[in-house]
Amino acid sequence: MTPGLPTPPAAPPPLAADELGAWLHLLHSPGIGRDAARRLLAQFGSPQAVLDATPAERAKWVDWPGATALGRPPEGHAQRLAGALAWREAAPARRVMVLGDTDYPPLLLHSADPPLLLYLQGRSALLSARSLAIVGSRQASAQGLDHARHFAHVLAGQGWAIVSGLAAGIDGAAHRGALDAGADGGGTVAVVGTGVDQLYPASNKALAQRIAEQGLVVSELALGTPPLAQNFPQRNRLIAGLSRGTLVVEAALRSGSLITARLAAEAGREVMALPGSLLAPQSQGCHALIRQGAALVTSPEQVLEELNGLPALELAGAPAAAPAAGADGAAVDDDAVLRALGHDPLSLDALIDRCGWPAPALSTHLLTLELAGQVARLPGGLYQRRSGA
Repeated sequence: MTPGLPTPPAAPPPLAADELGAWLHLLHSPGIGRDAARRLLAQFGSPQAVLDATPAERAKWVDWPGATALGRPPEGHAQRLAGALAWREAAPARRVMVLGDTDYPPLLLHSADPPLLLYLQGRSALLSARSLAIVGSRQASAQGLDHARHFAHVLAGQGWAIVSGLAAGIDGAAHRGALDAGADGGGTVAVVGTGVDQLYPASNKALAQRIAEQGLVVSELALGTPPLAQNFPQRNRLIAGLSRGTLVVEAALRSGSLITARLAAEAGREVMALPGSLLAPQSQGCHALIRQGAALVTSPEQVLEELNGLPALELAGAPAAAPAAGADGAAVDDDAVLRALGHDPLSLDALIDRCGWPAPALSTHLLTLELAGQVARLPGGLYQRRSGA
């Protein structure tokens, strides 16, 4: 077994065509965002059950008009489903993973905005590995590229899967360094801001193919999605969500890497940065992160010290599982958050005041309770305990 790669839960069988069709119908319907879809899934249990519900039943849980009018498949649905099925069958190690799969990555589940569907090509078990994000500037210096490759090589050799975004510059160097650690290393995961069949940039095509064969390529975007600027910040949240920590090697003050670092910090993950020249634009973002509290590191060994100092649980302060259910299916009333929530709608800030949990841990546990059908997320950022919970 590769170091750092625990035996993951058994992967479920591939989604049947009708089940995959229901997921794509729900997620690509106009007016349905991830938040609304999660609320509906938490209430009705499956995409098909959401589609089978009446508009009035759906309207109890979401207030977007598009979320209540789901009877007709969205435009292009048949082609989208046929394309996904053909892509999945055209080569080995291709998969469509959905929220609720037994091997859905726990770290990603315990992020603020977990994707409901992922396209995977490669070693899906890497999603369960100990993982570190290494990100940075597309216009990296030669020194920055050397640093990214060296850090990734050493850390992958210690069993850490290296997660990055397959961009030019630091991302590509980090992927190459992890791959160079060989089959006994922790591997690498490329989270892309396009469809998995539309990899970008073209200069990294050979690298992408190598990752698909030896590591894992991941996207939540539909097949055929081209590189669009608005999709890359969404990609960054997955990089941060999949990783126990994020290392920024080089970044300008307006770099997308700082978005990844911010999302990692908000999720309660470790953020680290390499210092650089006071005069180099590529170092200014790293220096800003350090001033804001990111750990200053200058060697892979210091990164390991930071990572090995993390608590055993994936998220400090977060319960390992949702509360147990009683014989009649109702939740046992022994959950601190449920007790603090009571039965009236409450904002996240008010709930923090009541139970004293840090915001990242509370948000992730609320999502667990929501998916278990014990808490409803209401318009206006309010949460309410469901009847019977």
